[in-house]
Amino acid sequence: QVTLVESGGGLVQPGESLRLSCRASGFTFSINDMNWYRQAPGKEREFVAQVSWNGRTTDYENSVQGRFTISRDNRKNMVYLQMNNLIPEDTAVYYCNVDLNGDHYWGKGTLVTVSL
Repeated sequence: QVTLVESGGGLVQPGESLRLSCRASGFTFSINDMNWYRQAPGKEREFVAQVSWNGRTTDYENSVQGRFTISRDNRKNMVYLQMNNLIPEDTAVYYCNVDLNGDHYWGKGTLVTVSL
């Protein structure tokens, strides 16, 4: 079955960095675009970033453009989210996501807290 496992979250101060990882299994990773979403307390889940199947094309939500970088390693079935210059508004549970022919799959998420 499709499994997505996120890791790398934690508590950081504003301006610091974190790198999230997502290990994927149960589907043909190398031919599918991969996504990161996040859900802040009291808010709906929102799109953060996407990387194309071959890693050549990326897309970002406006507020993270220039601060976050999504990447992938098709040899390891891994997708990453490098988050720099974190701000308190980035506090959320971050989810790895894949859309397989209209069916969305999610990991359990990893919590990122940005606070003094």
